[in-house]
Amino acid sequence: MSNNGSRNEVQEVLFEFIITGNFVKVIAVDPRTNTEISIVGDRRLSKSVLQRNAIRKLVYVLEKKNRRLDNNSSGHLV
Repeated sequence: MSNNGSRNEVQEVLFEFIITGNFVKVIAVDPRTNTEISIVGDRRLSKSVLQRNAIRKLVYVLEKKNRRLDNNSSGHLV
């Protein structure tokens, strides 16, 4: 899955769906980086909508991690 030219191209995502009452918790993992996120959605939403939202959050978290690493790698101004 591509993120429109972003550095973070998610090649593979592992999903777990846990249904509790009217809600479903979706856990998404990028096995390359071992980054894991979770979202909670309405049980009536389609699986593809829940997966798409989980992927969007996973890409956001990966980009945030990379920005933090880029800022730390440039050294510290004293």
